[in-house]
Amino acid sequence: MRALAEQSRLNVNTLSLIENNKTSPSVSTLQQLAAALDVPITAFFENDQAKNSLTFHTADRRPRVALINGLLEDLSAGLTSRAVQPFVLTLAAHADSGPQPIVHTGFEFVYCLRGQITYRVEAREFVLEPGDSLLFESHLPHRWQNMADDAAQVLLVLVPTDERDRPTERHFALQPISKPQDGHP
Repeated sequence: MRALAEQSRLNVNTLSLIENNKTSPSVSTLQQLAAALDVPITAFFENDQAKNSLTFHTADRRPRVALINGLLEDLSAGLTSRAVQPFVLTLAAHADSGPQPIVHTGFEFVYCLRGQITYRVEAREFVLEPGDSLLFESHLPHRWQNMADDAAQVLLVLVPTDERDRPTERHFALQPISKPQDGHP
């Protein structure tokens, strides 16, 4: 534990509290641990099932992580490869990706399921309503926002072209998250 504390630049007491479920780590703490362990941050949210080339989750049992302004449901948890990273993202009213544009490798696909979400890609703005979709090369600076007074829900598919890239962290790095859950939060 001391070696991990040194490598991650975290306090041993903090690691002990996390290990004993006495506290939930912030996203920045998880990022430090992920970097120290050389794993993607999503590794902390995968269930204990063996990794393989096929995964199936019923709607009420897929892994969920509560974000400060919404809920992230991982549709690919348990897969060995993270070449395609599909999520159902529920965004609270007025939630956004933060003030800085996001840039990562590969492609990003967004399909609006419910509500309305605004995506800004470079200088262009797209307002997605149920049934609308957007596909773009994710090296283009982009941001998203739910400008409505109601929750919005999208299918978000990240397809990084560099296996070292961690686009999930770029999208949700500024938002504290709680312990992953199966079933409804």
